[in-house]
Amino acid sequence: MKPQNYENHAQYVPLFHFVLFGLIVATLIGSCVNLYQSIGDHQRLYSAALLVVICVCMVFQFFFSRIFPMKVQDRAVRAEENLRHFALTGKLLDSRLTMGQTIALRFAPDNEFVPLAAKAAEQNMSPDEIKKSIKNWRPDHHRA
Repeated sequence: MKPQNYENHAQYVPLFHFVLFGLIVATLIGSCVNLYQSIGDHQRLYSAALLVVICVCMVFQFFFSRIFPMKVQDRAVRAEENLRHFALTGKLLDSRLTMGQTIALRFAPDNEFVPLAAKAAEQNMSPDEIKKSIKNWRPDHHRA
């Protein structure tokens, strides 16, 4: 596995992010075309409308299957980084730090973490700015 850094830290699962999403979108488009063609044919209209509803549900399911676990993972990262900051300084992270800033700070090694956390809170740095200012990247291979 090549070393993780700012340029390659985002992770994609091609079968999920591209293939499955593409299939769901294609199915939604096809079901909408089918519904349009079924207008006026009362025997097909109900099943065509039901297919569109099912496809819309699949789109919601696709997004929620990523959003809900990511929220839990974000809370775990916040707790881990709060504990790390407490272990290094005896104080919790600054309450001005947003969730995105805290998540970005997880890539900072211990020697850069405390001053970068203070700078991020004081200057309201964006998560991207925080990541770019890290000199020695601390990889996180456990977050999907």
